[in-house]
Amino acid sequence: MVQAILNADDFGYSSDINQAVMRAHKEGVLTSASLMVSGRAFKEAVELAREAPSLAVGLHLVVASGPAVLSHDRLPHILDEDGCFPNTPVRLGLRYLFSRAAQRELAQELTAQFDRFAATGLPLSHVDGHVHMHLHPVVFKLILPLAERYGARAIRVPRDDLWLSLRCDRRKAGAKVTWAIIFSLLSRWCVRQMQGCHLLVADRVYGLMQSGHMQVNYVVEVLRRLDVPVAELFFHPTVGTRLEELGPNPGDLATLLSPAVRRVIEERGIRLTHYLALAGG
Repeated sequence: MVQAILNADDFGYSSDINQAVMRAHKEGVLTSASLMVSGRAFKEAVELAREAPSLAVGLHLVVASGPAVLSHDRLPHILDEDGCFPNTPVRLGLRYLFSRAAQRELAQELTAQFDRFAATGLPLSHVDGHVHMHLHPVVFKLILPLAERYGARAIRVPRDDLWLSLRCDRRKAGAKVTWAIIFSLLSRWCVRQMQGCHLLVADRVYGLMQSGHMQVNYVVEVLRRLDVPVAELFFHPTVGTRLEELGPNPGDLATLLSPAVRRVIEERGIRLTHYLALAGG
């Protein structure tokens, strides 16, 4: 049997995203969401999640290009003065590699984000990261023991299909090839680091190549071709206006509500699930 997890990232970032997540879950095929505990609509997201126990919720860690839980006074080497991580993932990634001070502050912030999620009382379905920075070697090594300590069931390791993405959507072809090379190397390294731990990893994970562009035709093609036990597809839905090309997109919400997507799931007998169910609750 093929099982599919359909996940929404950035839950808690804004009310527009929260509304999209709940609509996609209640009216569409969304099964889980990743909670940004530093988001401005975090409290609203938690209340919505409590009212929808069938929605599994994981932790969407932010260590670049977004708000932090701790203040700039606590994290002066990695935050801007406004309390946000700079929108420069590559430069910040180098700082994490070579600065001991940055590494100490990073460890504090990661623990604070896990603590804030734990305080919600929601079961921790999975862990992933904003702009995929959880795959950074320094970040990933810090995350693994925290994920196990706080009871996460899974961690996202991208395992996308470059050629399928290019077949359906040739935009940004050069960037996609670059992403495929970089994230293939990172993903293999991450899987090796996980030997001996109890966290689940999906056999395929789609969404990296089509971030912010999970069109109906692409998702239908992915679902038609699924031939692994467990796959995750992640989306960035919103009911608001699109503000950045790779960010939250009302088109992703339309895909999650699409009759064509639901139809191919039913025709193939794909079982919709989430990491909590796969791990036995």
